[in-house]
Amino acid sequence: MLSFKAILSAAAVTTAALVTSSVQAADPYPAKPIELVVAFQAGGGTDSMARAFAEAARHHLSQPIIVTNKPGASGSIGLSYVANSPPDGYRAAMVFAELLAIPLMNISKVSYEDFQPIARFTSDPSSITVRADSPWKTVEEFLAYAKANPGKVTVSNAGNGSIPQLAAASLGDKMGVTFSHVPYQGSAPAILGLVGGQVDATFVAYGELKAHVESGKLRTLAVMGDKRLPGLDNVPTLKEKGIDLTSYVWRGIAVAKGTPPEIVNKLREAAVKVAAEPAFKDTLAKQNLTFSYADSQEFRNQMAAQSAVYQKLIPTLKLN
Repeated sequence: MLSFKAILSAAAVTTAALVTSSVQAADPYPAKPIELVVAFQAGGGTDSMARAFAEAARHHLSQPIIVTNKPGASGSIGLSYVANSPPDGYRAAMVFAELLAIPLMNISKVSYEDFQPIARFTSDPSSITVRADSPWKTVEEFLAYAKANPGKVTVSNAGNGSIPQLAAASLGDKMGVTFSHVPYQGSAPAILGLVGGQVDATFVAYGELKAHVESGKLRTLAVMGDKRLPGLDNVPTLKEKGIDLTSYVWRGIAVAKGTPPEIVNKLREAAVKVAAEPAFKDTLAKQNLTFSYADSQEFRNQMAAQSAVYQKLIPTLKLN
């Protein structure tokens, strides 16, 4: 028969083993690769930013970030895939400004409230861009033609509910102009549609089509930002033309609502470190994306404010 002392010793060993087993079962996050979902085809600005972040984050997380593309339904397929996933931090989404619009257009039920923001990394103004061989040399000429020929000017966008579509529709509403909207699955195909002559113009963010402008294939008539862009000093803003309208494309990272605070903080810490790296900023610049960092709470506040604006604006626009 075991002595009382031996029983206590055995019990202590068993307890220690259970504790060790429990600790091993709850490995520190992340204990496996993290999936970062891009809701568009590869090649666009959102995809480029995701891959730049994944590469930079390798130095700040113990597991790699794997980028996957799930395009369709103006981004709602990829967004829903993450929003409806277990809130464990192992599936994140590249979120973008269209997230605020698509539920208001009945394209999807997923909204920014279904996510916990981690950080915003970029913000770029929309542009009014045509082919270099188009007859329009100024934004005034472009708008005058569109107004005189309702529905004749075709404008590509990154999908129904995309910021390029909202930018064009907002300008049309403000100026009494009707455009014919042509949706593509992402900004990259929308730009190629313009380059290839399938449409007359696009309102895609300037950064994403800068290379085509610099190569002489496209001409930007105006930007929809608060100020002129560096390197594009001869191109005015709409505000300079007396049109009080701005439109920005922003991108960031978020996880499903309900993700534990300790996991959110782990990702936030990694995001802060990535944002501080000159190499990351240089990579974004080479991809013609404008670095503009916002931490979790600032990012959430921005989304809430912009969503309130869209709730009033979108019902007044003719988007079909």
